[in-house]
Amino acid sequence: MNQHLKQLVDLSIVDKEIDAFEPKIEEANSNYEAALAKTQSIESDLENLNNEIKDEELKKAKNELHLAELSQKLEENAKKSSEIKTEREMKSLQLEEEIAKEQITFANEEIERLDKIIEHKLEQIETAKVTLDELQNNLETVKADVDSKLTLLNNERQEVFVRKEKLLGGTNQKGLAFYQKIRRWAKNTTVVTVEDQACMGCHMLINDKTYSDVIRAEEITTCPHCGRILYIESTQE
Repeated sequence: MNQHLKQLVDLSIVDKEIDAFEPKIEEANSNYEAALAKTQSIESDLENLNNEIKDEELKKAKNELHLAELSQKLEENAKKSSEIKTEREMKSLQLEEEIAKEQITFANEEIERLDKIIEHKLEQIETAKVTLDELQNNLETVKADVDSKLTLLNNERQEVFVRKEKLLGGTNQKGLAFYQKIRRWAKNTTVVTVEDQACMGCHMLINDKTYSDVIRAEEITTCPHCGRILYIESTQE
């Protein structure tokens, strides 16, 4: 195989190894991000529950205030009853008392209902706190595991970068520029094999002359259909 072609084949293999690290790093990070998202979701739920409890307590306070006002009104009416002079005044006072008692009943029922809601939400908060503690403990474990994987991956990637630098130092610059031009659009299929006389980049059959050039490997040969660099693996040769 032509030396310059071999350099590009070796370079394409190293570039594939480098690019293969990205999904591994993304996967490792995604594990932590998923655990973090769960934790943040529970924290958001806790904040919402606390805000909802504040709203319910405000409603309860308003009802309690209204209840106190109604009780005071009944006391005042009781004092007024001794001063009643006509039947009309008595009926008016009785009507006021009936209305006040109905409102007191409603206020008490509303306070009881709000108490149950608050109690239920407090139970939800306690359950959420337990879940949050478990998630936070798990988050620390996941973070440590992810950091360990990332350190290992970065070390391995650095070793591949060093290999690439050595390759670049000995690669023909004209061939390298040609390789990089194709790689801008072909990515990791810049250099592909030929199998059964077909380009493994575009899977189109190549003509006999091009196939013969690829087999001889005396020059850098490209696919007449897609422009990728072609070569035959040593086992096929």
